Amino acid sequence: MKAVVIRKAGGPEVLKIEERPIPKATDKETVIHIRAFAVHRYEVLTREGGSPSVKFPRVIGVEAVGEVFEPSKNSDLKKGQKIVIINGGFGREFDGGEQQYALVPDDIVRPVEFDGSWADFAIYPETFYTAFGALKTTKLQAGQTLLVRGGTTGVGMAAMVLANAMGIKVTATTRREERRQMLLDMGATDVVIDQDGKLQTEKAYDGLLDMVGAPVVSDSLAHVNRDGIYTVVGLLSGEWLWKNFDPFENIGGKYITAFDGVDISNELVAEMFKLINDNHLTIPVSKVFKLDDIQAAQEYVMKHDRPMGQVIVTTD
Repeated sequence: MKAVVIRKAGGPEVLKIEERPIPKATDKETVIHIRAFAVHRYEVLTREGGSPSVKFPRVIGVEAVGEVFEPSKNSDLKKGQKIVIINGGFGREFDGGEQQYALVPDDIVRPVEFDGSWADFAIYPETFYTAFGALKTTKLQAGQTLLVRGGTTGVGMAAMVLANAMGIKVTATTRREERRQMLLDMGATDVVIDQDGKLQTEKAYDGLLDMVGAPVVSDSLAHVNRDGIYTVVGLLSGEWLWKNFDPFENIGGKYITAFDGVDISNELVAEMFKLINDNHLTIPVSKVFKLDDIQAAQEYVMKHDRPMGQVIVTTD
């Protein structure tokens, strides 16, 4: 089998494809045939050495879709079942998604129903689960209003289509006027331009999902209704800390939380895929690569002028 092994931090050239034997199942670990996975910008940071907890050599990749190849001795999994893997140490504490087969603890192998190609399947695990978990954290009901700040990100688009299917009225933001119509076509009821860190609207919303983070937190909170919930989801800005933040000015009568996706719930995964399957939810795919082209895939995901959508790698 092929595995993309990083032996030291560095540029795309450190992503080396190596031949390894297919692992064997254990009492509590199942062998998964990985069929596809999405590539994320934060995995480029890991490759460059920006994740101190990740020790090399390592096969990175925190998510994957595929099927059960060899069930563990103590699991109820069946050979051929479609599965998703999301986090749980995958690609960080032990070898992850950027390989053809992986030995995975049973408690992070999640069987799901999905009828579609492997590349189509791969858009969902990390991106949609983050969006769905953030929506649940924001506690919105049908008929309420949501602002997705960073609407053209993968998670932003996933949140938009999921919320729309849940009956929530969604407004999305973008910094580029030419992307307005695409967001409207995906189900946004309105699009707000984000110009120099300021939203070009006076409206406020029942909930706000923020993909941008620290530099715009005060501006974001100014657009949350009293009794509304502001949920931090991403840090596109690259800044973690809120500086010169006045809580009385910014959060009077409002609630602040964050969704970190640490605890993955089987029930939430099942609920999410029912919503996806029942409503045929999808988001754009920017480009599909083969595993042999993993270096090009990681370079591509960092391009600022590429088409909106997920970057997917298939393994076969």
